[in-house]
Amino acid sequence: MSEKSFFKNITTGIKKRVGNLLANPYNEVNLSWLKIKYYKHLPADKLRYHNLFGRRLYFYSGPELLHGLQEIFLEKIYEIQLPDNAYIIDCGANIGMSVIYLKQQHPNAEIIAFEPDETNFNLLSKNIDSYGYTNVQLHKEAVWDENKALLFSNKSSMGSKIETSNTVDTIEVKAIRLKDFLIREVDFLKMDIEGAENVVMEDIADSLYFVKNLFLEYHGTFAQNNELARIINILNNAGFNFYIKEAATLYPTPFKREKNAVASYDVQLNIFCFRERKVL
Repeated sequence: MSEKSFFKNITTGIKKRVGNLLANPYNEVNLSWLKIKYYKHLPADKLRYHNLFGRRLYFYSGPELLHGLQEIFLEKIYEIQLPDNAYIIDCGANIGMSVIYLKQQHPNAEIIAFEPDETNFNLLSKNIDSYGYTNVQLHKEAVWDENKALLFSNKSSMGSKIETSNTVDTIEVKAIRLKDFLIREVDFLKMDIEGAENVVMEDIADSLYFVKNLFLEYHGTFAQNNELARIINILNNAGFNFYIKEAATLYPTPFKREKNAVASYDVQLNIFCFRERKVL
C-alpha cells in the first residue's frame, strides 16, 4: 500500500467515525438530542404529547416514552412479517406504542388490545383515537386464567402489575381468561403482563396451536426459575422455535449477585416464538 493510499484510508475512516458520532438515530421518531435530554428529566405531572408520524402521541412519563420509542420503533422489537389482514392480540398494550407500530406495519390488521391500568388505558384510548385507527378493540382488563376481579398495582407506568396481597396502591381490576380468545388462528400474540405470564401460559398451553407467532416478556425471581422452565417446556410442546434475549441486564456479573438496577425481578427476558416456515 502506498503512503498516499494509507493516509486516504485514515482520512476516510475518521470522516466516517465523525459522521456516526454526529448522526442522530432518533430522527426516525422525531427526536433531537435536546428533546431527548428534556424528556429524560421531565416529571410525569401532566398530559403531554410527542409528534410521531404526523400525529400526536400522548404520554405522561418522558423516560418511559423514550424507552418505548427506542425499543419499539428503533430497535423494532415487534418487527414481523404478517399477512395483510393479520389477527393480533396485544396483552399489556400500555399507552399504545405497540399497537401504533403494528398498525403502521400492517394497516389492515385486526388488533385486540388489553391494558388494565386506568391511566395507561386512558392514554391508550386517546392515542388510538389520535391515529384514527379502525379495527382495534380496546379492553380495560388484565389477562388471566379465569374471569374474576384481581388485585392490581395501579402505578400508571410500565411497572403496573397483578398483586397477590393488598398494598397502598392496589386496586381491584377486572380480569378475563385469555384462553377464551384463542378460538381462531392468531397471527401474532404479544404478552407483556409483568409477572402474570406463568399463570396465563399454563392455562393456554393446549390452545397455543392457534398461535403462529408469540412474543413473551418473562419476569421472575431466581426462586421462580422452575416457572421459567415450565414456560419453555410449554413452548417446546406447542411446536415453537424460540429465541431468547435479555429484556434488561439486571445482573452484569451474575455470579457476584450485584444487581444493576432496583427491580423486584431477577430475570427479565424477551422470548420470541415462531413456527418453522414451510419451504415451497
